[in-house]
Amino acid sequence: MGKNIDTDKFINQHLKMNNFFTDGFIVKGKLDMQNQTDTNQTDSDIAAKNEQLRELADQIEKCRKCPLGSSRTNAVPGEGNPNAQIMFVGEGPGADEDAQGKPFVGRAGKLLDKILAASGLKKKDVYIGNILKCRPPENRDPKPDEITNCLPYLQQQIEIINPEIIIALGAHAARTLLDTTKPIGQLRGQFHQYYAGLGKPAVKLMPTYHPAYLLRNYSKDNRRKVWEDMKSVLEELNLPIPKH
Repeated sequence: MGKNIDTDKFINQHLKMNNFFTDGFIVKGKLDMQNQTDTNQTDSDIAAKNEQLRELADQIEKCRKCPLGSSRTNAVPGEGNPNAQIMFVGEGPGADEDAQGKPFVGRAGKLLDKILAASGLKKKDVYIGNILKCRPPENRDPKPDEITNCLPYLQQQIEIINPEIIIALGAHAARTLLDTTKPIGQLRGQFHQYYAGLGKPAVKLMPTYHPAYLLRNYSKDNRRKVWEDMKSVLEELNLPIPKH
């Protein structure tokens, strides 16, 4: 009997998750953020950014600063719009990402797609990366030395892309970028300042729950909190907010 109850619970949760961020939202057309970019950015400027990101991706592919470089199948440098206003930063690649060499392509990635759609965005509008560029074995938490070795790659990506807002997905990303030990529940819901280095302007950073956390902890309250965080980002950028 217990097994049947667990199965029913799993099926029910799966059905709910299918509409986690699309059910109840009326998206009045997609927003093409490529039309929202700084008009001072020329095609040559964007081409230069693309080239810098490709060169950095080559360095990441060759990186063996820690054992993860030898144990992973593919490095996952990141991808998206090199001129994005919004940059998402997660913890690290999972099994699907390791297999394909692309960020957020597994179950958590599909949920992120729904979050973007509910916000009137597409993956091509934003840039998506991770703290770690290689998958930790069994998806364990990143080790301090792995973060130390890998973080400069992300810092260079942020400097190249120069986003207006960074969205840190989950505790590891938020704590690393903000250099804090506070829990994600205390960090989310408000803008913080990310400093890339001395003399460099601060970038606004919004922490929120990681899609993988939402998959494990489905609730209307958690859904509402993530939507509030995304709505704050859209408001900050003066972008349309879909009705729900």
